[in-house]
Amino acid sequence: MSVQQIIKTLENLEKMHKSLLELAFKKTEIVKKGDMEELDAMLKKEQSHVAAIGTLEQQRQALVQDYLNAKGIAHVGSPTVLDVIEAAESEIERKQLEEVRNRLMLVIDDLRKQNDLNQKLVFQSLKFVNMTLDMLRPQPSEINYSGDQSRNTALKNSSIDSQA
Repeated sequence: MSVQQIIKTLENLEKMHKSLLELAFKKTEIVKKGDMEELDAMLKKEQSHVAAIGTLEQQRQALVQDYLNAKGIAHVGSPTVLDVIEAAESEIERKQLEEVRNRLMLVIDDLRKQNDLNQKLVFQSLKFVNMTLDMLRPQPSEINYSGDQSRNTALKNSSIDSQA
């Protein structure tokens, strides 16, 4: 089992995350424009990227597990790239793994920030839509019981008068 397979998978994950980050930037512009059809198409593209990333992530986990098993290292839970870095035989392999891991982590962090921004923009848009709808809806009249009380008092007075 070679570390190069793990590095190649990590590089593929990095490419897919970069592509997803580009889509997130485009989504920001779409949300700003308010184009719902384009946003729907963008969400479909994102879903296909996420599915591909999920497949690559499963592949990465299997490769890491196989590598650690080949080294005779038992691991509890889900093995990580850090475990492979610690188990790597040569310094070159360690550096390659660290570099690709760090690049991937930076892209994921950028993606997380962009998605947070998109979420805030969508939330603000939703608040604006709700505020506009609230202004357009007729407001219910205030419930005032004073009118009913005067009618009840008049009815009581009339019923008392008739009994007397």
